[in-house]
Amino acid sequence: MSADLSTIAENIQLSRRSLLKGIGALAGLALTVGVDGIVMAADAPKFGGDGMPGGLKDNALLFVSIGADGVVTIVAHRSEMGQGVRTSLPMVVADELDADWSRVRVVQAQGDQEKYGNQNTDGSRSMRHSFGPMRQVGATARLMLETAAAARWKVPVGEVEAKNHELIHKPSGRKLGYGDVAADAAKLPLPARESVRLKTPQQFRYIGKDSTRGIDLHDIVTGNTQYGIDTRLEGMVYAVIARPPVYGGKLATVDSSEALKVPGVIRVVELKGSPPPALFNPLGGVAVIARNTWAAIKGREALKLTWDNGPNASYDSAEFRKTMEAAARQPAKAVRNAGDAMTALAKAPRRIEAEYYLPHIAHATMEPPAAVARITGGKCEVWACVQAPQATRETVAGHLGLKTEDVTVNVTLLGGGFGRKSKPDFAAEAALLSKAMNGAPVKVTWTREDDIHHDYFHTVSVERLEAGLDADGKVSAWLHRTAAPTIASIFAAGAKGEAPFELAMSAVNIPYAIPNIRVEAPEVEAHTRIGWFRSVSNIPHAFAVQSFSAELAAAAKRDHRDYLLELIGPARKINPSEMADGWNYGESPERYPLDTGRMRGVIELATSKAGWGRELPKGRGLGLAVCYSFVTYVAAVVEVEVNDEGEVSIPRVDIAVDCGPSINPDRIRSQVEGACIMGISLAMTGEISFKNGAVEQSNFHDYEVLRAFAAPAKIDVHIVPHTLDVPLGGVGEPATPTIAPALCNAIFAATGKRIRQLPIREQLKKA
Repeated sequence: MSADLSTIAENIQLSRRSLLKGIGALAGLALTVGVDGIVMAADAPKFGGDGMPGGLKDNALLFVSIGADGVVTIVAHRSEMGQGVRTSLPMVVADELDADWSRVRVVQAQGDQEKYGNQNTDGSRSMRHSFGPMRQVGATARLMLETAAAARWKVPVGEVEAKNHELIHKPSGRKLGYGDVAADAAKLPLPARESVRLKTPQQFRYIGKDSTRGIDLHDIVTGNTQYGIDTRLEGMVYAVIARPPVYGGKLATVDSSEALKVPGVIRVVELKGSPPPALFNPLGGVAVIARNTWAAIKGREALKLTWDNGPNASYDSAEFRKTMEAAARQPAKAVRNAGDAMTALAKAPRRIEAEYYLPHIAHATMEPPAAVARITGGKCEVWACVQAPQATRETVAGHLGLKTEDVTVNVTLLGGGFGRKSKPDFAAEAALLSKAMNGAPVKVTWTREDDIHHDYFHTVSVERLEAGLDADGKVSAWLHRTAAPTIASIFAAGAKGEAPFELAMSAVNIPYAIPNIRVEAPEVEAHTRIGWFRSVSNIPHAFAVQSFSAELAAAAKRDHRDYLLELIGPARKINPSEMADGWNYGESPERYPLDTGRMRGVIELATSKAGWGRELPKGRGLGLAVCYSFVTYVAAVVEVEVNDEGEVSIPRVDIAVDCGPSINPDRIRSQVEGACIMGISLAMTGEISFKNGAVEQSNFHDYEVLRAFAAPAKIDVHIVPHTLDVPLGGVGEPATPTIAPALCNAIFAATGKRIRQLPIREQLKKA
């Protein structure tokens, strides 16, 4: 289980030696302060982000440096993909340091587990795992500056206060800039931890405020920043790759004669794929290397290829749906069993059942995968838009036969990630092609078609739920069978059925006050690469559970909000271990119990803000859903309007978020708004289907993302305020799972038609 914030805070040690060793690239800096972290327990989750290289260490070395000119440089060790982490984490340091934000500079950390601990930017954990250490490093630097100024003035350090980039002697009013004493501060011994004073929340300048300017915003809007796809190196050549159309397939024959005739094409290179499990390995295929990307694309089109499509050549998603449905309709292994659900179901006066289907979905990041690699002197340097720089480093080293320390990974900005760019297969492709080109820098670009065809797809699933209602319409028994291929299949060949960490996402851990609950997990196989996606298995589970809860309310002729609150029951704190195996997003179940009071709170807040119960005109309806995801509580109320042709518009969405203390409220609202848009997109049009083993969609004409005209007219995000006494939750992912069920529940309220499969598309016209 991952260490919680209090454990991290208790075990932080400051180390000048390791700090200075890692700061060599920042020459000329007068003062450097960092934090050595702790190694987490060995029983951390086996799969998902914590199972990746470097996954058992967090916050090993975070540091701030101050130059003689007073400029504060803060290292950002997590990847920026629009969530604002390159602003939010340095902002915490700057606040404790009491630095002038206009004089703060942020540099991106290279991938290095020894220096930075776990850099994997996933699991909505960057802030919740780094907030304490970031505060500590800022406060330590502040104390060292105050101590140096006190020595300069020969006064007690208690008379000196750091304020807005200045050291002030309170009795006399004398002042020094941070840069004036940075060199003196660097000569001081690091202060004992107990002597470092953190600010009180009343003293915060940036934390919890909306006034902090995003560190990258100006460069982003003016086109002056660098994404992975923007990398340019002297002598660079360009590559696109024809990959096997079916996962597990391989090249049979290639005729490259016509491709080599295309102007600008330099060479055609065969890449061998790796046998299952997929891990983060390239799929293999044939690369066309050219003097520009367009020539490489045209050269690829001219290749004459035949493929051996391998064991997944018959994969048909429509047929596989039948396989999952059959599995979900038969008894299976129980993963939660409280009371005697089967007997209670048999005896119930009324029995309600429903099945829900969610297809594979693709990440479809606006920036497709892209990477540049160059090999010089037996060492490889990579520039890439990756969420997992350490996994990238180890993957590249493994494919090149190098030591990990001989691979450098430079992390660019990411044009979206959502979990796709945690898998660095594209960086390994670039490295292998650089090796084939005798070390010349090679840029691999994935086209949109490549991205859609060869993603690590979100899993497909069938969710079957049954409930017994007593004479008063209350639920006496609950049965949930969830059939889905597992992410574990990319780590262990042949893995079947959902892993414990997937099942603990809104399936086994529903906090309903029902006496008899049984959750079962039939085993089904994966026939493509399955990867984590924004909020992972919460998406299918919450869609089914929250849709079914609304169906039960309708069957009982009860208001959905009131019925949902009754299902949740009174405010109480539940240890996740009481519901399943205790996996709780890698967090301490004692520090992060499932708090039904907080869950009730977001339901009440969202429905109040949305005007739940107000009279609506014909064709309009309100829908509600709630989810506990990545130790955060979110409730969404979606208002829809459905016209006579079955077309859906969304006038308004209200989302209540309880993520503990709000460190950067503006970014919280931004991420929740983005999650809302993404959730609507997935619900309305998102579907990846397979025929003869290959993906049928290819670009945004047949794998649509939400168009601007279809977006909600208004999204209101309501943040539940908290003090620092409450632990931090995640932000980037938790809102996504609430949107589709709230939308479909709203459609039922507006039309009386139930939607039990996604995407909605033509469902209204068929219903």
